[in-house]
Amino acid sequence: MGAELVGPEHARADDVVLAWEGEDVIAVRLPQLSDSLDHILAAMERRHGMPLAGLDRKTKQSVVRTLEARGAFSVRHGVETVAGALGVSRFTVYNYLNREHAAKGE
Repeated sequence: MGAELVGPEHARADDVVLAWEGEDVIAVRLPQLSDSLDHILAAMERRHGMPLAGLDRKTKQSVVRTLEARGAFSVRHGVETVAGALGVSRFTVYNYLNREHAAKGE
């Protein structure tokens, strides 16, 4: 998927930090989403063990937060793609995003 390896001390919130025997050894930085949104959505389905459309509302909101952190909504048609995967409307995705921004005071 074009990931980048970085030292654990340089890991960002959305990086995957790998540990060996209890010690962080490397962080994997996934690429920004330009062409990989479908791959990330598929990986999220595997992680949850079911299609994203079958998740409850709270979990869908968590998925949207994770996707926003990875830049999913800066990609052309990102909102539409995510809405389709979640089985919700674009309006609902925007509501999830607006609630998150309001909670952060943005």
